[in-house]
Parts: sequence; C-alpha cells; structure tokens
Amino acid sequence: MATITEPLELTRGSMTPLPYRVVRNQRENHDNWTLELEPVEEALDPIGPGQFTMLYVFGVGEVPISSSGNPAEPRRLVHTIRAVGAVTKALCALEPGDVLGARGPFGNRWPLEAARGRDLVLVGGGVGLPPLRPVVYHALAHRVELGELMLLYGGRTPADLLFTHELETWRNEHDMRVEVTVDAARSDWHGRVGVVTTLIPGAPLVADEAVAFVVGPEIMMRYTARALLDRGLDPDRIWVSMERTMRCGVGLCGHCQLGPTLICRDGPVYRWDEIEPLLRVDEL
Repeated sequence: MATITEPLELTRGSMTPLPYRVVRNQRENHDNWTLELEPVEEALDPIGPGQFTMLYVFGVGEVPISSSGNPAEPRRLVHTIRAVGAVTKALCALEPGDVLGARGPFGNRWPLEAARGRDLVLVGGGVGLPPLRPVVYHALAHRVELGELMLLYGGRTPADLLFTHELETWRNEHDMRVEVTVDAARSDWHGRVGVVTTLIPGAPLVADEAVAFVVGPEIMMRYTARALLDRGLDPDRIWVSMERTMRCGVGLCGHCQLGPTLICRDGPVYRWDEIEPLLRVDEL
C-alpha cells in the first residue's frame, strides 16, 4: 500500500485555488452536469486519469471531483458532477463565463501501464463511469497496445445513465465492447436489467490476460471484485477507486482516513489485494 515517507511536495495549485472560467455546462441527465473549464490565467498541472481536483464555489465551499475529461487536452478541466449537496448544486448551476476556483491535481492515477498488452475490463456503477471516461479516451488513443477492451456499466434506471451518446459511439465506431444494464426499468427499455455484476460472467475475457478497473459504491465494488475473482482474475490485477469524505486533498485533515491510509494522499486508486482487508473491518 502506498505510504508517505517524505514531506508532501505541494504544487502551485495544492493549497491556493486558481481561477477557472466555465466554458460549457452540459446537462447529462436529471441530476448530473458536465462542466468544462479553462484557466483564466495560470493553469494547474495536467490531471491524469484517476486523479481529482478540489473545485471551489466562492462563498459556498469546495468539493473533490474526479476528472472525466480527455487526458490529451490537459489545459481544459472536465468534471461530471452529481447535484446532491449545497456545493455540487452550486457547481451544476454555473453558467458559461462564471468563475470558480480549482486546486490540484490530487491523488494517484489508474495504472495504465499494467494494461499494456492485456485485456482491459472497465466496470462502472452509477456515477462511477465519469472517473473511467479518461481511461476510455486513453485506451482508444492507444488501442493497438491493448487486447480486448470492454466497458461494463450499470445504472439504477435508464434515466440515470450517463454519456449515452458516447456509449453508442464507443460501441459502434470503435473496437470496444460496451455492455449496459439497469437495476430497474419500464417496459419501453429494451436493454439488460440487473445489477452490473451480472455482466461479468458472460464477459469475453481471458483471466490470465486481463486487468480490471472498477468504480462505484463500495458495496458494488466488493461484489464486482468477487465476480472478477470468480472469473479467475488475480486480486493484484484488480484496481478500484475509493471515495471517502475529503476536505483538504493533501492528507492534512484526516477526514478521508481508512485505517493506515489517507484516500486523498495514497489513493484514490488502490489495488484490490491492498484495500480489501481494510474494507472487511466494520469500524473503518
């Protein structure tokens, strides 16, 4: 598990928010919006797949949001946000031209090098798809370096699905397998119904040649990891992205502590064999 043995090296945007201007605010569904931001002057360091920034609405507060943008466009920050609290609702209500603060990037990245030459399985549950979207962009740009590429995505209902047009594009125009399911649906839904783990038994993966990146609620990630292990994947080739309450982003406040690890500092991406023992402790 990642540990810090030396003083944390802070970048320009680690503690002081830099001003970013909203250039686009796109509604994805009934409670999710995607903000595209560009720096007013100075830009943050490029944000990698899996990392996050702290977005600050002046006079309201700040929250950690994972990148959902294309790593090939490092100057533009893209974040898909669910409006569930005061700060996220304020973020989702911003309009082009509005200015907010951003600091970061924080956290580690998806281990893309571990997928080179292997099958890559991406499993997203609910709002777990946005943190995987940069991985999809990277994978499609480096498609020849991968074996099978598949995305298994589950939502509560069809109305909760994100990036529906992109899902169709990825499925129809790229060498990529995309499977989508929902927990519940009306009769006008013609896709799969069931939790996302039901997609794993039929996924065309070769266990010895596959790695998996998983994002979603903790309970979903536990069952997903179990299903992947049942398919023969080794636990050291399954990675998950953890989400705990984060306040500072730099490992100082301790709000995101999980046993000996701080999610904002040592994560949010962890190998399953490292993080699973901690998730089995109810007190954590």
